[in-house]
Amino acid sequence: VQLVESGGGLVQAGGSLRLSCVASGTRLSRNSISWYRQSPGKQRELVATISSVDRTDYSTPAKGRFTISRDNAKNAVDLYMNSLQPEDTAVYYCKADLYDPGADRYDEIWGQGTLVTVSL
Repeated sequence: VQLVESGGGLVQAGGSLRLSCVASGTRLSRNSISWYRQSPGKQRELVATISSVDRTDYSTPAKGRFTISRDNAKNAVDLYMNSLQPEDTAVYYCKADLYDPGADRYDEIWGQGTLVTVSL
């Protein structure tokens, strides 16, 4: 199972980006998927989650500006980010919680991250 993020880049404050997390080796449509971010010198923080039943939750900084959604045709989960600010600059990671029925547990699978830089 592999997750690959894309869509990061340099954007001016107030701009928008769409990040995409594409999976291989598993179907994302039945799993809880989260986006995290990590800024230099800071701990990784949760940004948004879409549950296995498509309930969405957002961190306070993301609420009202970011939208997490599935693209089942691409086997992906996207993060739409609007009204970006310099404090949104970070490496953004996606994480899948995959159920292992043999072990009766959930395993976390992380992508390699994509860098988002927001300039003034």
